Amino acid sequence: MAIANKNIIFVAGLGGIGLDTSREIVKSGPKNLVILDRIENPTAIAELKALNPKVTVTFYPYDVTVPVAETTKLLKTIFAKLKTVDLLINGAGILDDHQIERTIAVNFTGTVNTTTAIMEFWDKRKGGPGGVIANICSVTGFNAIYQVPVYSASKAAALSFTNSLARLAPITGVTAYSINPGITRTPLVHKFNSWLDVEPRVGELLLEHPTQTTLECAQNFVKAIEANQNGAIWQLD
Repeated sequence: MAIANKNIIFVAGLGGIGLDTSREIVKSGPKNLVILDRIENPTAIAELKALNPKVTVTFYPYDVTVPVAETTKLLKTIFAKLKTVDLLINGAGILDDHQIERTIAVNFTGTVNTTTAIMEFWDKRKGGPGGVIANICSVTGFNAIYQVPVYSASKAAALSFTNSLARLAPITGVTAYSINPGITRTPLVHKFNSWLDVEPRVGELLLEHPTQTTLECAQNFVKAIEANQNGAIWQLD
């Protein structure tokens, strides 16, 4: 899917990988980039607008842990303004196995809920036009970091959910693929809590492995978007 002239919603498009990916997307010239994020960052939004003045960049505050009905209400506002949306990127994620319920809520349930909400507008059984979903999962979804089993399991769940979405495409008209970054140098991995403190140095040990920059990850992310292969499991490493 060529990004040029498309309407894109990016959940958590202002985070580490998210912001660099937003930059790369804007460079590719979509018609609209709508960023949904929990924390507002006016400086980043202004930078994105300046990067390509032909692209309309808008921001809405959004917490992926809200109920489906609340997400649907927000999407109704966005669809009323844009009329059509071509791509939804689900990118919210946290890495802290001390926060068990929130890890599952953000990394898995939030992805399910946002996807469920957009089906109201996209599902071809309801007269919708279909659409494309890109879920940011993780290589831990198929190769767990065992010191953070809650995080790894939440990403495995998101990956499995995405694979199911792809197989449901003939019914719903909505295609899907997963983006699975390897170890990336973001604030997420500099310091985090392992489950039951089984390894207090897990963040430090992780960074001893080969890593990539957020920019390198973002550039490959855009390649995956443009390849647009239903059911693909992209490993960006």
